[in-house]
Amino acid sequence: MSWFKRLKEGIQTSTVNKKEVPDGLWSQCKGCGEASTYKKLKENLFVCPHCEHHYRIGSHDYFDLLYDGKYEELFTNLESIDILKFTDLQSYPDRLAAAKKKTQLKEAISVTTGKIGKYPMIIAAMDFTFIGGSMGSVMGEKIALAIEHAIEHKIPLMIISKSGGARMMESAYSLMQLAKTSAMLTKLSESIVPYFSFLTDPTTGGVTASFAMLGDINFSEPGALIGFAGPRVIKETIKRDLPEGFQTSEYVMESGFLDFIIHRKELKERLQQLLCVFNKSKASA
Repeated sequence: MSWFKRLKEGIQTSTVNKKEVPDGLWSQCKGCGEASTYKKLKENLFVCPHCEHHYRIGSHDYFDLLYDGKYEELFTNLESIDILKFTDLQSYPDRLAAAKKKTQLKEAISVTTGKIGKYPMIIAAMDFTFIGGSMGSVMGEKIALAIEHAIEHKIPLMIISKSGGARMMESAYSLMQLAKTSAMLTKLSESIVPYFSFLTDPTTGGVTASFAMLGDINFSEPGALIGFAGPRVIKETIKRDLPEGFQTSEYVMESGFLDFIIHRKELKERLQQLLCVFNKSKASA
């Protein structure tokens, strides 16, 4: 076996002088598979320069994109607690602690107020990195408080949804938020205050089944997954192949559930136009 030993030794390559690319410097697009530098993606608002695939971004990325400079965060004192003493592979308090450490956030949703152009707006945005953007009692309460604030100050509200659905660790407390937020949005409608629902990838579960689909205007980013149950669950349930593009924002819009799809680069300008229209309608009324 000396020939095998010589061959094995002969193909060995020293890696001492090879330089590794630092983590995070390059990113491979899930849409087209092309690689782009982090710098280039950031300059392009985290939209793939090759295929226009919209990467998932966090709540504060949207705030920085939309507001004119400064904005104020509201209801920062609210944090989830372990109401049910839930334990699975990991206890709920440990899961919360890990999520807070990873994201530097207190909860899966952040509520802010500021100006877009000359128009004031309240934006509640979710972070998928915080336990899948799951909806618990604190998310429901923050949305309810944001609606009350919008009614009191007559400021339009936008919710940016990005969620895997209800938070199982809070069981029925989480499911109660569907009715709670829907009832509060009825009060907002009665107060003639506009509500914009912006659905991003993914918007699923109880969030889709409640406030995400109740906007005066419902719109989305391109290619976002929007639905109640996920495609895999549906396929296994009905035992049939699903249509191509099923549950993408384009498919949902064709079915009449969205008013329009907007590119991230055009989002701020479109919001300014909408706010202008609603302000003129309010003045004429």
